[in-house]
Amino acid sequence: MVLADDHAAVREGLRMVLEASGRISVIGEAADGAAAIRLASELRPDVVLMDVRMPGVDGLAATAAVTAATDARVLVLTTFGLDEYVVGALSAGASGFLLKTASGAELVDGTLRVAEGDAVLDAGVTRAVVDAMRDRPAPTVPDLSALTDRERDVLGGVGAGLSNAQIARRLGIGESTVKTHVSRVLTKLEAPSRVQAAVIAAAAGLV
Repeated sequence: MVLADDHAAVREGLRMVLEASGRISVIGEAADGAAAIRLASELRPDVVLMDVRMPGVDGLAATAAVTAATDARVLVLTTFGLDEYVVGALSAGASGFLLKTASGAELVDGTLRVAEGDAVLDAGVTRAVVDAMRDRPAPTVPDLSALTDRERDVLGGVGAGLSNAQIARRLGIGESTVKTHVSRVLTKLEAPSRVQAAVIAAAAGLV
């Protein structure tokens, strides 16, 4: 993964916590958004841990560039709660966000979940993001007729802020099956992230 934060001490602390898990390898560090975009393109990490506020190219613009040009998933870090920067980053394609006050275990778990294609957003946060994004100009909601009944059920779970494991329990199917359905739903809806899919689910009345 790549770490993007303008404070060297923060990056060092994050690296120590993540690599101590034995499950995550930090392959690059960036002190600003421009460097994060460059490293994501050059190193092709699974995940970029992105500070939302950085000098020059900020985390919002960097997130949009990284998700548009690479397959890397972006996990946003912020000192604050759900503000316009975070909503903007999520709408730009980030897979979720964590507060900088998150514990080491939460940081490791969140990173691994994002790497696996899950989202790091609890139900309350998802609803707040959906509400905030509803008032923004948005493209026409895709025709949901392309989705199967099961895919619509899964989309409803995504819209409710459920993880893959929670959707699997709700529908009585395997978690790997849910992952497959989520991937197909995102492709069919041309949604860059689960958050965008959640907005679509809400607009379609599936939540």
